[in-house]
Parts: sequence; structure tokens; C-alpha cells
Amino acid sequence: MFLFISRHQSQGNRLRAVRERLGDDLVAKLDALHVAAMRTGLVSIKDLQEAFRKAHMDHNPNRLNFLWLLGIIFFIMVATPVFYEIISFLLGVRCFLPNNSLVWEATRPISDCEFCKGVKGPLILSNLTREEFAPYAYSSLPIIVKQAVAHWPAKQHLNYKFIKHLYENTPGSLETDCQFLHFNSDLKSLKDLLEMPLARVEQSEGSPWFVGWSVCQPTVLAELRKLFPRPHFLPVDAEMPHADFILMGYEQGAVMHLEYIPRLMWQAQLLGNKSWFLAPAPECDHQCQSFSFYVEPGDAVLVDTRIWYHANTIPKGEFSLTVQSEYG
Repeated sequence: MFLFISRHQSQGNRLRAVRERLGDDLVAKLDALHVAAMRTGLVSIKDLQEAFRKAHMDHNPNRLNFLWLLGIIFFIMVATPVFYEIISFLLGVRCFLPNNSLVWEATRPISDCEFCKGVKGPLILSNLTREEFAPYAYSSLPIIVKQAVAHWPAKQHLNYKFIKHLYENTPGSLETDCQFLHFNSDLKSLKDLLEMPLARVEQSEGSPWFVGWSVCQPTVLAELRKLFPRPHFLPVDAEMPHADFILMGYEQGAVMHLEYIPRLMWQAQLLGNKSWFLAPAPECDHQCQSFSFYVEPGDAVLVDTRIWYHANTIPKGEFSLTVQSEYG
């Protein structure tokens, strides 16, 4: 009897020691596992260890948090783009979420801020030669080249009427699946743009509109490039894309954003004036500053829109038309 009491007291002391080390909650789980194992015929130590491992995994809060994190990442990376593509299809809007920018913004690399330190505005240059422009050709510094495209035929001849006539008289051009950006307007396609009543085109009635689209139809692009050649100051070996962009309309242009493109960007202001607003990445706010600048018809502006957040507006009542492309 004395031995039994001593052994029982010893087991009790060990159990209290275990509870002190592991906590009552974990010990209660071990007790429950032991009882469950006995009821289901699990009798070996190995079986008990396996049962505890499975139960511990099922109730491990860190594992549950990890699964939640995986679920959120899956939703952002896969489910959200699929959802927007379905909505885009149902509404007949191409690029309802243009270029999947939500995902790109969430996964973009953190900036080192070197590109914006000490930059308080654009570098303004007079019209210059290729050799004179060479030191700035691949700079991340925003640049305005004054009156660099004033001699282009596009400045005199490219307008809404010319564009409408060109597309309507080029077979298949409106069926080509080129990117269309409607921004904040109610125009969902190039066809919508070209079918607008003249009164709204001229803004004598209706709400303001601003749109942009990729000119990726080869026949249309060839005709347009007769009016706007390659900027003469760009490096002769600079690679150019197989599509250009036209952006036009009134009042608010593009909202603040980055562009996920492979090369540097140039934009020629052909009609109207435009204000640009540039800002560094949020992580650079303590080292860099935001600023704005103004471009006039005939000016060329060069901004590395892959690293500078940018937006633009057009003076109320003015019509703006620009041609944009890449080089690198």
C-alpha cells in the first residue's frame, strides 16, 4: 500500500511538473488524445505520437494564420483578376482593370529612391540635336524639350476628324483587339469614341471625356507615322515598339499611376496644353518631393513612368491631343 501511494504521489508530482512546463491547456489536449486513442484501439506509443501530431497541426494557430495568408495571396493574385475579367466581359469593357495594375502595384519592387533625390522639377531643354541630347537620353530625370515636334505634320493635320476618317476607311481596324483606356469617361471602346455626336466631341454638350488607345493596327499605324516621325533627338539605335498611343480629350486625363512598360516613354503634345503631376514612390516621401509642370503644343516630354507616379489634367474647355510611344 505504501509503495502504491508513493508511486501515485510520484506520478502526481511528475504531472504537476509537466503542467508547469507545458501549461494546463496542452496537458488537457494530451489527456484527451490519450483517452481518444484508448477508445479507438490505438495502444502503441507511435500511434499516440501520430495522433498528437495530427491534432496539434489541426489546432496550431500559426498554421491556421499561414493558411489564411495563402488564401489572401491566392485571392489577390488569381481570384481578383479572374473576377474583373468576367465583369469586363459582361459589361463589354476591355481592360476593366487595365493591365492587372492592382497585382503589379502590390508586387512592385521597393524603390531605392536614388532616381528622385534632389529633383524639384523637370529639366527644360531647347530644341536640340541627337548629339546634344545624348547625355540625357536614358536618364530617369523628367525632361521637356521645347518645340521639339512643332514641325511635325501631325501638329497641323492630326485631329479627331482625321482619326475618325482614317479608322472608318481602313477595313477591319475597329475589330482589331488594341488596348483601349477609357479612364473616367463612359466611352468603353474606340467605336464608342468615333460614334460620338459632334456636339459632344466639341464639348458644346455632354460630359467631358478623355481616352487613350494603342495604335496596333499596322495599316493605321503606317498612315499615322507619316504625320509623326521618330523624334529626331532620340538615339539612332534606340529600340522602338510596334505600336504607339494616342491620348485625347478634356479636363482630367490620367489619374496618379505607374506604367508597367519595358522602355522609357516620350510624349508629344500636339494640341492643347497639359499639366503633369509627378510623385515619388510612397517609400521615398521622406527623401524626395512631388512637383508639377506645364507643357504646350509642340513640346516633347520624357518621363520614366515606370518609377515616377504621374497624373495629368487639361485646362477647362481645352482639347488636348498627344502621341505617346516608348524607346530604349
